[in-house]
Amino acid sequence: MTKSQGNAPGAGPDRPWADSLRRGRVPGPRLAQQRVVDGTGPGTRSVHAGTYEDPVTGAVGTPVFQSSTFAFTEDTYEAFDQGHIRDVPIYGRYGSPNQWAVQEKIASLEGAESALVCSSGMAAITTTLLALTNRGGHIVSSRDVYGGTFNLLREDMHQLGRSVTFTDPTDLDAIRAAVRDETQVLFFETLTNPLLKALPLRELGELAREHGLLLVVDNTFLSPVCLRPLDHGAHLVIHSATKYLNGHSDVTAGVVSGPRKYVDRVWSQLLKFGGSLDALMCFLLERGLKTLALRMRQHSVNADALAGFLAGHPAVRAVHRPGRPDYPYPWLRELCAEGWGGMVSFELEGGDEAALKLLDRLRLPVVATSLGGVESLVSLPFNTSHSFLTARQRLDVGIEPGLVRFSAGIEDTADLLADLDQALGGL
Repeated sequence: MTKSQGNAPGAGPDRPWADSLRRGRVPGPRLAQQRVVDGTGPGTRSVHAGTYEDPVTGAVGTPVFQSSTFAFTEDTYEAFDQGHIRDVPIYGRYGSPNQWAVQEKIASLEGAESALVCSSGMAAITTTLLALTNRGGHIVSSRDVYGGTFNLLREDMHQLGRSVTFTDPTDLDAIRAAVRDETQVLFFETLTNPLLKALPLRELGELAREHGLLLVVDNTFLSPVCLRPLDHGAHLVIHSATKYLNGHSDVTAGVVSGPRKYVDRVWSQLLKFGGSLDALMCFLLERGLKTLALRMRQHSVNADALAGFLAGHPAVRAVHRPGRPDYPYPWLRELCAEGWGGMVSFELEGGDEAALKLLDRLRLPVVATSLGGVESLVSLPFNTSHSFLTARQRLDVGIEPGLVRFSAGIEDTADLLADLDQALGGL
């Protein structure tokens, strides 16, 4: 293993940095063998950024370093002594070449200094929120989030000494009113699950700066191809990498990206929680990311076509999709030049009974939870992601009876439209 390219302490026997505030951080961690393609487009970065170029074999792709520990070198001992063990291969939970390869690719796509992969999206959310808050701290969030996230915020955070206020994620005045002296983090989804409400990202970034808060956003529904939240005021961006980033429904992973000073804090928390990602999952995630830009284009084309078809069908009461003429959050169009991903939600006139019947009649989409895979996936929030809410609570956030969440895959558009047409025709 060659010498790492992480924090260079430049310390002598007296460690002159110990009493100085001038010790800086460098992007990464990364190895000298990793490919850097700064200044290129998202398609190029998806393919090349971060790839480990093996100097012995010349392997085109990153090899799998299936090892839980790495031999100590002089560099290792120096890292322990100087406090930069995140930058040197030591132990799998601390970091590994496969983690660094995929992290560098994601950081490049996000425009971030650093990224950290975790064992799931929920591991990324839990670790990040606990790393950035402390006992007595307060978080402002929303009920318009993934069900697992809401359960964490509602059921567990108060037991860990953090309080949470839930607000409307599209109402800046309500969010401002929820901020207290002890507030530390604003946490929202950029495009909400399942109604695709758009966060006023720039204004929230300004609000965070005004109050000295950290703005953390979950950008799973859009991916960095459609939106890079760090460019618009967010401090950290989280993804369930299980979804679009991997894209093949065969990996469970999460990732958090941002300035290194914040990601290092999350990494330190991850060491204690243990939610690291193993080498093979990193390899699969890195491979999936190579086609991210291509996939996102087809996801978006298909979802736009489905939304247009659904909007004109008599069995459909409402369609939720950015880009529709009646979409109530126009600011998203200013932020997303490359489309808005593959999600479309719609409400059927016949309520939940009709929605259940629709799922029975669909032939191509797989009826399953999750989203962002190459295959279309369809589910009903009332009996899956939001089944923990009462009917009244679902109505409060806008989830009407008959709501269907459709994750458009990358199949041929005409085939998806024909299948949906025949399924709706039988209701």
